[in-house]
Amino acid sequence: MPRLILLRHAKSAWDDPALADHDRPLNRRGRAAARLMAKPVAEAAPDLVLCSTARRTRETVEHMVDAGAFPAGRVVHDAALYHAAPAAILAVVGTHAAGHAAVMVVGHNPGLHDLAASLATAGDDRARTALAAKFPTAALAVLDLAGPGWRPGDARLTRFVTPRMLEAAAGQ
Repeated sequence: MPRLILLRHAKSAWDDPALADHDRPLNRRGRAAARLMAKPVAEAAPDLVLCSTARRTRETVEHMVDAGAFPAGRVVHDAALYHAAPAAILAVVGTHAAGHAAVMVVGHNPGLHDLAASLATAGDDRARTALAAKFPTAALAVLDLAGPGWRPGDARLTRFVTPRMLEAAAGQ
């Protein structure tokens, strides 16, 4: 059963209005959230990481590599993921996924949220409700697809976690 892991980039900085959207870095909170989310990402076990070329997605991945979530050699940057719609995200996955059991996409909303919501037709009801409501920065959705290939269809949402959920669980 193939696994699709969707991770939205961590919180980015808006303090420089002259900076192009593509070039916005993570802010302090985003850097902390990326490190916090490294453990659930590692538990999802991506064997390939497809990352948008935006600075905030690249920095999110760099913090996770530094925290040991996955090796840097598993990362492929693809400009087509920058603000991609669900069909474009799946096309990128289809281009790179051969031979991989667990592919993670690090990208942007609304595409990631729309894709996760459309695929998550089964799984934990509480997680599906939380995912349907919001896909915040640094949120992680783990979807086990029902059949071979990387096409939309029935998928089981096996995990949905956000930095706030982890902070609440830790009593922070």
